Amino acid sequence: MAYSQARDFMFCNLCGTMLSLVSPKIAECSLCRSKTSAKGIVGREIGYTLTVEDIRRDLGISHAAEEMTTKESAALIKQTCKSCGNAELEYTTRQMRSADEGQTVFLVCPKCKARDTEN
Repeated sequence: MAYSQARDFMFCNLCGTMLSLVSPKIAECSLCRSKTSAKGIVGREIGYTLTVEDIRRDLGISHAAEEMTTKESAALIKQTCKSCGNAELEYTTRQMRSADEGQTVFLVCPKCKARDTEN
C-alpha cells in the first residue's frame, strides 16, 4: 500500500485496491467501499503488458521442447536413434492437445542429443 501511495497510483489509501469511478466526481474502492474525490484519476489510464511467458509461469507450464535437465525426469526406452544408432533413447510425455487425444512423446538420444517426437 505504501508503494502505491508513493508512486501516485490510482489505489485506495486504506486497503490498496484499485479505485473505480462511480460518478464523474467520486471514486470508490470495491473492497472497503471508501470514497474519495475522482479529481486525481479522471482522464488517466492504467495499462499493463502480459506476455505468453507470464501466463506460462503463472500456470506452471513450460515449453514443449524444453531441455531435459535431470535424469529423474527422463525414462529410457529401447528404440534406435535415427542419427547415431544408439540402442536406447530418453523419453518424456506431455499432453499437448485436448484430453481426448493421446500424449506427445519427446525422444532425446543421450549420446548425440538428437531430438524426435511421436504423436
